[in-house]
Amino acid sequence: MKADKITASEPAEPQSTFARLAAINCGPYIEKKNGLSYLSWAWAVDQLLRADPLATWSYGPPTTHGGDTMMVYCTVIAFGQPRTMQLPVMDHRNKAIPNPDAFSINTAMQRCLVKAIALHGIGLHIYAGEDVPRAADSAAPEPDGPTPEQEAALATLREASLGGTAALKDAWQAAGAATRRALADELPSLKKAADLADRGEVAHGA
Repeated sequence: MKADKITASEPAEPQSTFARLAAINCGPYIEKKNGLSYLSWAWAVDQLLRADPLATWSYGPPTTHGGDTMMVYCTVIAFGQPRTMQLPVMDHRNKAIPNPDAFSINTAMQRCLVKAIALHGIGLHIYAGEDVPRAADSAAPEPDGPTPEQEAALATLREASLGGTAALKDAWQAAGAATRRALADELPSLKKAADLADRGEVAHGA
């Protein structure tokens, strides 16, 4: 009997360095201040050098804007790839500081270093959404009543209930999961109307 040909399975594609660093759990090292999240610069540097002992970073010359506010720059070279990030010198409310002192500049440089490290993956998720306009930060208010789409779906279900339980069941399934969740409170009255229709009775107010 001819032996079956055995082929070696192909090796799995190696995970990219970025994906590996982005998967690191930063949760225990995140500090919350005034509703904002900050990652410890010392921990970020530690993780970076563990991943690439040859990693280096440098700061570009600060630039001034509007005559009295300042932007700092940091470039991190890891795995042979330079990545640069910029950051305004800001106060605890994330507002640019006019004529910042040395302490504020140093704080901004450390935060900029962390953000440049994040471009290589470590802690990048912390900054997700920070460039969204402030007006979009607050969630949209919940509607006070059924939406027009839900009203239309409810009218369809009420009409189907007049055709009996089977017709209501088909219409209910066709309504979709989101609509069923929104109209769940209406289901008992719809079932009652369908039961009456099955018995040949008229449901008043259905």
